[in-house]
Amino acid sequence: MNSTNERQLVDSVTFAVRSGVAWIGFNRPQSRNAMTWEMYDALEKHCDQLAEDDTVYAVVLHGVGGEAFVAGTDISQFSGFSKPEDAIGYERRIDRVVGKLETFPKPTLALIEGACVGGGAAIALVCDFRYATPALKFGVPIAKTLGNTLSINNVTRMIDMLGVARTKEALMMARLFGADEAHAAGLINQLFDADAIYAEVAALAEAFAKRAPLTLQASKALIGRAIEQRRLPAEASDDWVTTCYMSRDFAAAVDKFVNKTPFEWSGH
Repeated sequence: MNSTNERQLVDSVTFAVRSGVAWIGFNRPQSRNAMTWEMYDALEKHCDQLAEDDTVYAVVLHGVGGEAFVAGTDISQFSGFSKPEDAIGYERRIDRVVGKLETFPKPTLALIEGACVGGGAAIALVCDFRYATPALKFGVPIAKTLGNTLSINNVTRMIDMLGVARTKEALMMARLFGADEAHAAGLINQLFDADAIYAEVAALAEAFAKRAPLTLQASKALIGRAIEQRRLPAEASDDWVTTCYMSRDFAAAVDKFVNKTPFEWSGH
């Protein structure tokens, strides 16, 4: 684990270990770090390997380029969706990767610059701590963009962090929350200026080396058990996942993104 190159799984996800802290970077700045399937796979593999690495005691996730943490999943990947299994499989995949990060046994910190939306919001929500710059825009604006839906577990994660009222604003009104409002709501632990955030988060992450490891593990595990009691079976959202992803509206919205074609919502 001493060499960054040993763990550079894909170019679109950077990896480095500094002072016992693993830094995982989403590296598609030209696309505001929108996640590809290989990026989700790489994140999952890093979680599996780091969970067993005794030399790493904290993980920082961040975007590359300074403009975004992650601006959702790369929409072009949805153009091949044609059957319910495609939609359900995608949401299961996100649930698996996000769930792996949520139950990761060591402290996780999200360093957020700029946009943190869609799949990026799902990733940030399950980190233990979130730190952002004043340029933060947080939300899941799918009511404006794609007309799809989140899985039931990602909805419950939003409710846990934002409450019912703000979750409805995020999902139904497609609101993006700014830095001050997100901080006031408790979603963001602390705000830092852009030129200071990396040093500040590094210091916070490195401080875990001086915390009791068993207490950290026990605290995270017990909080996780309490949260798990509020989760529902993944199948609880399959009906709406199928309805939304198989709709003409979703297909038209993806086509608009890929081919720049106009469309209007039809509700079908």
